[in-house]
Amino acid sequence: MFELLITMFERLGIIVTIALILTRFKFFRDMIYKEKLSTKQQYNAILFFGFFGIIGTYTGLALSTETLEFNRWAVELTSDEAIANSRVIGVVLAGLLGGYKVGIGAGLIAGIHRLTLGGFTAVACGIAAVIAGAIAGAFYREKKHPKLPVAFLIGALAETIQMMVILLMAKPFEKAFALVEIIGVPMIVANGVGCALFLLILKTVVNEEEKAGALQAQKTLRIADQTLVYLRKGIDHHSAKEVCKILHREIETSAVAMTNETEILAHVGVGDDHHRPNLPIQTNVTRDVIQYGELLIVRDQTIHCQIQDCPLGAAIIAPLKLRGKTVGTLKFYFDSEKKMTNVIVELVSGLSVLLSNQLEIAEAERSYQLAKEAEISALQAQISPHFLFNTLNTIVSLIRIDPMKARKLLISLSHFLRQNLAGTTVQTITLEQELKHVQAYLAIEETRFVDKLKVEYEIDESALIEKIPPLTLQPIVENAIKHGIHNKETDCVVKITVRKTDVNTLVMVEDNGQGMNKEKIEQLGVDRVESEKGTGIGLYNVNRRLTMMYGREAMLNIESQVDIGTKITFKIPQLEDK
Repeated sequence: MFELLITMFERLGIIVTIALILTRFKFFRDMIYKEKLSTKQQYNAILFFGFFGIIGTYTGLALSTETLEFNRWAVELTSDEAIANSRVIGVVLAGLLGGYKVGIGAGLIAGIHRLTLGGFTAVACGIAAVIAGAIAGAFYREKKHPKLPVAFLIGALAETIQMMVILLMAKPFEKAFALVEIIGVPMIVANGVGCALFLLILKTVVNEEEKAGALQAQKTLRIADQTLVYLRKGIDHHSAKEVCKILHREIETSAVAMTNETEILAHVGVGDDHHRPNLPIQTNVTRDVIQYGELLIVRDQTIHCQIQDCPLGAAIIAPLKLRGKTVGTLKFYFDSEKKMTNVIVELVSGLSVLLSNQLEIAEAERSYQLAKEAEISALQAQISPHFLFNTLNTIVSLIRIDPMKARKLLISLSHFLRQNLAGTTVQTITLEQELKHVQAYLAIEETRFVDKLKVEYEIDESALIEKIPPLTLQPIVENAIKHGIHNKETDCVVKITVRKTDVNTLVMVEDNGQGMNKEKIEQLGVDRVESEKGTGIGLYNVNRRLTMMYGREAMLNIESQVDIGTKITFKIPQLEDK
């Protein structure tokens, strides 16, 4: 009995080999990973495990109940012979991994084959194979693989049931009993261990591959995170060099180069001391080039990696694409073909797509920024004629009454327009510049409101260096004068406050004019408001530029009470880069 047990364990080496081979088959991987198999996958699994059961039969030991001697390989049995085998392992694993249908199907294939070999236990063993598949299928769980002790127990249970079926069905009973007495315990133990060992190998290989895949995914994400800050600016010599440094370090290549359509932008690694910017791309490497998707695998022992006197053994060339057009390449050099493993090739393929997507994002960001700047310029351009028409009307009214005052007003207007024009060419100006702009405007308005307009300032000098969109404060002051105090005869007050806090800069314009109702407040600055005196375009444009540049934190806040006055405030957040 002990010798048979040792021999059975030796035969488990075949099981180990088959288990390792199984991990290479796609359908088997699908069976491991998927919660439920398709009909086609079930048929494939039945055939595979059925033939695996047949192999287990052929690798068994034929035992003669007359001589009690073992024959090493069982091919055909006489009427007094039976087989000590590992057929149950394939059938049990079919049920555990594929369900009762797969288990029974594999059991039928292995059982029918066992019938063809003959022997006094042929029918009993054939039936027992089907029963083993059904039992194992009962323990199948869609979302959970069996644990190793469970696999051992089910394998041992299936073999125990086979011994019982042999005792019940095989004739004569004396031979059946003698057979079970000799092979029963060794087969129960060996096949239980075989099921657990088979499952252990499968789980180990799959877990190792999952771990390797996770490490590659982690590396890819790390590369993406490090390269994004450079590629969002597009491809140039600086960004290309920094990206090549990252790739060279992470992938452990001999060298990495990046090109655009006509020249090498950067080269890092072996030969970088020979590299010169703007070096033309060499195209004379043509031997043993293999197409792999969109990659070129170059297997050439004399590659010169675009640099003279820099021989390398192999290279992978990956395209960089923008809107479907190749705009550059990444070239990964290795000093040996052995280092260009399938994992590396797949990693480079993924990086090619990932970095191309980053270039797409960079292009989209640039387009958005250009559109944003164009919209800001258009909004600023709308403000200039809006104020100009009001001022010209005032000058026209003064030409006949007071030509000298009209002349001074034209000079003030000239200064104001000069500053106004300068403001349309930049995105931001300092609060000090904006205040001077407002003061030029008020110099013009004071001509209209002789002795009735009083302007008060409460300015924190430390806040004047803060940046603000040009033509932001002036339209608010204009709104206070035109709509707030326009109909007020005396004691018109406009107060401008600039105050700096720890987190932002507060800008506030107050007037003691006629105020407005709640419905108008809710519309003003959010949309264009049509009325007899205007469209509200001034405050609308200011609010748009503030929120576009600084976010909703900077949007206008309007407080007003009818016949008491209006207060408009906004906050400029503290930015790290000013």
